[in-house]
Amino acid sequence: MNVSAEIQLARKTTFALAVIFALSVCIGLFLFLAPAVIIRPFRFQSARALNFAMAVRQQAPIWSLAIAAGSVILAAILWRRASLWKRVLLGTGICLVVVSAVMSRVDYFEWMFHPVSVPGFEAADHAKLDSSEMVMAVRFGSDARAYPIRAMAYHHVVNDVVGGIPIAVTY
Repeated sequence: MNVSAEIQLARKTTFALAVIFALSVCIGLFLFLAPAVIIRPFRFQSARALNFAMAVRQQAPIWSLAIAAGSVILAAILWRRASLWKRVLLGTGICLVVVSAVMSRVDYFEWMFHPVSVPGFEAADHAKLDSSEMVMAVRFGSDARAYPIRAMAYHHVVNDVVGGIPIAVTY
């Protein structure tokens, strides 16, 4: 094999490794972002999309770790062959895939959907709800509360006391 053929082979190998690295980073980001994008409050979510998001969310911790490890190995192989701007791209890719691997282990939905421990209420005649707005209602004796579904869809849990009885309203 002559020198020119060896150089071409090295370039093709480097290009193939770079493509595999880029795909690894994209897959790592997908494992974290797909469930986060699909499962959002105030947006229609089909059963199929939710099932897909939950399946990805269940598998993401192990696969994101494997992809992060593989990406680090690929970056190490490519590092000595890369120019400065390509090293910046490799470093950025590694940061993204490592952050995705960490975030796939964190229950970030708890950050999005946090309970309301001290809810605020208005009298029914002062409420600014549209007449078509759906609410969940609770009544104990003469004490009654209405919790708008729109707010409950975001918070999922409201801790309250109705008629002297502590309750947790969930949606």
